[in-house]
Amino acid sequence: MRVLAVTSQKGGSGKTTLAGHLAVQAERSGAGPVALVDTDPQGSLAEWWNAREAETPAFARTSVEDLPGDIEKMRALGFELLVIDTPPAITGTIARVVAVADLVLVPARPSPHDLRAASATVEMVGHLGKPLVFVINGATARARITSDAAIALSQHGTLAPSILHHRTDFAASMIDGRTVMEIPGARKSADEIDRLWTYVDNRLHASYRPVLPVAGSNGRAAGPEAMPAPRHAVAAGSY
Repeated sequence: MRVLAVTSQKGGSGKTTLAGHLAVQAERSGAGPVALVDTDPQGSLAEWWNAREAETPAFARTSVEDLPGDIEKMRALGFELLVIDTPPAITGTIARVVAVADLVLVPARPSPHDLRAASATVEMVGHLGKPLVFVINGATARARITSDAAIALSQHGTLAPSILHHRTDFAASMIDGRTVMEIPGARKSADEIDRLWTYVDNRLHASYRPVLPVAGSNGRAAGPEAMPAPRHAVAAGSY
């Protein structure tokens, strides 16, 4: 099982939207079973998942303290990918998540505030020896600030070649637990997510150190209790 952490020091960078979209796209691309973990006390990813009608991806109820052990349990259950959403600001929570990740994805909007925040994230991830990839999120088409942001971020680390542009369909799809790949008329946004996942998937395989597989059966839910609770009764847990 590969572990993807979505993190940024800057709030409002689109971490939750990106985590949900990549998890769904991974399932659609045959890279599942996929599980989600929400370590942000606001619980936005958990709320999105509870509103979701589709059976995948799964949601794992765990805590940051239990995360290393629960990762092994999810691996034994047969999950292939774990996507972890994190809170804003550089905290001990983020460091613990990054420590168990195979790849760290850092969304950044093309704004001076996001660019200034990038250095702290890079320093923390680099200290833990984890590979990092930036993705420009919420970009305006043909705006000079987007190309300026790409140049600035590439000086801090690897930049994903797929840029996500600002469109209302990203936010609109998240209201009822869906993604842009699952609503009509969002082809451009869906294509951007598809290209981004293809790149992230390749990077995950490149950075992943294989472990001996543990026999187990795939399930709808994962976590300390294998999550047998009713579909809409799942809570984000205590962090």
